[in-house]
Amino acid sequence: MLKYDQAEGLRRMLDMPKLRVLTFLSALPDSERNGMLINLAATFAQQGKKILLVDAKPSSSSLSAWLNLNADQSLLEVARQQRTMDAVIKEVSPGLSITRITQGANHSAARQSMGNRELAKVFDLAASRSDLVVVDCNLNSDDTFLISSFEESELIIQVSANPETITQAYSLIKRLNNKLGRRTYGIVVSGVDTDQAQRVFANLSMTARRYLAVELQLVGYVPIDVHLTRATELGRAVIDAFPFSKASNAFVRMAEKIVSKASQGLRFETVSH
Repeated sequence: MLKYDQAEGLRRMLDMPKLRVLTFLSALPDSERNGMLINLAATFAQQGKKILLVDAKPSSSSLSAWLNLNADQSLLEVARQQRTMDAVIKEVSPGLSITRITQGANHSAARQSMGNRELAKVFDLAASRSDLVVVDCNLNSDDTFLISSFEESELIIQVSANPETITQAYSLIKRLNNKLGRRTYGIVVSGVDTDQAQRVFANLSMTARRYLAVELQLVGYVPIDVHLTRATELGRAVIDAFPFSKASNAFVRMAEKIVSKASQGLRFETVSH
């Protein structure tokens, strides 16, 4: 059950002027990563703050496709001075909006034509208009991000109890570590209960620490809950459709933990466990 003091605590922590950007990578299929991000963003938005979802990965089933963003609604169009910022940001629900970096397969071409710096400037401008920015992205083939701004954000990786996704998540951590140097990454475990989440995290954390000297932080987990499926079928976030469900409570706890760290202007590694 969603407790009043939990919601009130999250509101207080979100009531901070400092900009926060959360960049998510996932070892799961688009449907599961999209569902997690939309529900997490909606949980933040329900606290009365402006949340911007940013789709930074080329896929016909990406966040922007799920939320019916028009083809020309991208920050690339703003960088090219072909659209205004207001025109490329779509309001999904009160307090929650979405945009994309580029159009579909134009990611690499966009970086070549506009340059990383110009796209990064436009992203930073869009981000400055919101209280919290949630980015969905993949690593490029050369292990870089689409824009350099993401390197300075909080990096969070989604995994499940499936051994294949655990292997993929470790591979992501290794690639990031080789490119960015040692830092701590947040972990979200989907489709599990509390005990399963702890086991998955313990195994992944032990491996990352042993072979990469990298510390991980368990941000939260998403339980198996029929209310998640029902909410999706209704086209609504679970926090809105079923506020007292297990899934809603899990998203509130996750949001609370993320904001408690980000609101201090600290990376995960500088906060004691």
